[in-house]
Amino acid sequence: MVSTRQHPTDFSSKSISSPTQAAGKKHDITTANTRQWRHTPSKIVTPWLCLSIPFVLWDASYVLCRPHSMPGGKLHYLWTPYGLYGKIDYIYGWPAWSNGNGFTSAQVIMNLVESSCYLFYLHVLFQYGTTLDQNEGRKGGTTRKSGPLDPKKYIVGRLGAIAVLVVFSASVMTVSKTVLYALNEACSGFDNVRHNGFWTLILLYIIPNGLWIVVPGYASYYFGKEIINAIESPSALSDVSGDLKLK
Repeated sequence: MVSTRQHPTDFSSKSISSPTQAAGKKHDITTANTRQWRHTPSKIVTPWLCLSIPFVLWDASYVLCRPHSMPGGKLHYLWTPYGLYGKIDYIYGWPAWSNGNGFTSAQVIMNLVESSCYLFYLHVLFQYGTTLDQNEGRKGGTTRKSGPLDPKKYIVGRLGAIAVLVVFSASVMTVSKTVLYALNEACSGFDNVRHNGFWTLILLYIIPNGLWIVVPGYASYYFGKEIINAIESPSALSDVSGDLKLK
């Protein structure tokens, strides 16, 4: 009599995968491994930084060289426009200097910290930024070194991520400091600018200083959005959407 031996455990259908399923999993793993974070710079923020940094450094040198850089000083010829601005905003004029107001120098030191962060970002962007040819995603597509103003420039890797984090932090600092500058005036009864006429105040004080709120504010939004997109997975986003719908 011949007996039939049974396997002690039945094979589960889940443990057997077809070649098609195995190939699909391999494709998913390959796609996940080859997917790479990249940062594309803003066409608004990058030119702004290139133009504003030299001005901020010039502004800082005026403040740190006072009183020699002020009207009547031996170096004033290097900062002639501040002869007018010092009469509009006393923070930059003789009243603040004579009263020993330290806010002028304090905010300029913060400007230098922010500018250092911006310079680091631009250095990474211009030195390590690359451009992908139009054949991106096709066979034969290659990366190449890009010029400073190349609209297809991008940066990748850990250094690129650090640069984005640094420039985001600096943008938030700039907005916060400029708002603090305005609040300082408001809380002091506009002591340094209330002597100006309406149009002088609008054209030579509010609009120029307001730029350092509007553009860095946009930069904070732009870089913050890139950081969120980099660290938040699509599945996490879908879970959050589902939770919101349930509520």
